[in-house]
Amino acid sequence: MSKDNIISLENPEGKADVLTSLLRSGARELIKKAVQSELAEFLSQYEDMIDSEGRPLVVRNGYLPQRELMTGIGPVDIKVPKTRDRGGQGIHFRSELLPPYIKRTKSVETVLPWLYLKGISTGDFSEALAALLGKDAKGLSAGTISRLKQCWVNEYDDWRTRDLSKESYVYIWANGIYFNIRSDDAKQCILVIIGVTSRGDKEFLAIEDGYRESEQSWAEVLLSLKDRGFRSPKLAVGDGALGFWKAVRKVFSQTRSQRCWVHKTANILNKLPKHSQAKTIYP
Repeated sequence: MSKDNIISLENPEGKADVLTSLLRSGARELIKKAVQSELAEFLSQYEDMIDSEGRPLVVRNGYLPQRELMTGIGPVDIKVPKTRDRGGQGIHFRSELLPPYIKRTKSVETVLPWLYLKGISTGDFSEALAALLGKDAKGLSAGTISRLKQCWVNEYDDWRTRDLSKESYVYIWANGIYFNIRSDDAKQCILVIIGVTSRGDKEFLAIEDGYRESEQSWAEVLLSLKDRGFRSPKLAVGDGALGFWKAVRKVFSQTRSQRCWVHKTANILNKLPKHSQAKTIYP
């Protein structure tokens, strides 16, 4: 890929960047879970404070008014929870991650794509959250990071094992994606399958680690989909990776295959000098 000389072409339709929308939604959930974890730690400090009937004196009490936090990928709506002190001792929750005065983050622009490509681990999560909320942000204890990491892992496990039998997918796109950031093992890649329902809705069906784009790796992904109720699609679209096509023929023998025209065009353009590429696309 380092030898590719393909020029970037602007999207002529000016459609919204789907990945940006996905990242923005992910940022909202990340902030929400971080503050909820911070609140849980705060309440645990006063769990022994109870009234004569055994009820806790410091409890949750709704949310502060929603406000907007400007990030490097656009505005993100946030809500900070409140607490109530029934004992009248002036105990109130104050988020160290999202203090009332913060309206804008300065270091989020590069961390979200990095977080998306890098993946989540305990050490990396801590660094990512610090970059997201500011290097001086408090509340990023090891326990908080571990709970957040486990939450993401559980959500991914639930997603990758979900039932697919109730939906009908007409065709699928498949591609293997290599990230330079995963330089520890150049043979590893991410195998991605996107399905299109009979209604025309696009959905991610699989995002799995694979050994290059081998037949065995693709077969394991396809068999996993099949085991969860995924039925043979009418059409599979992919690049020139032979491993995928061999796997499709074995797992879904009735599915027709189609070479992805975007990959085909890229292969052709890569053989041309840059000054000829635009003329080829727009003669």
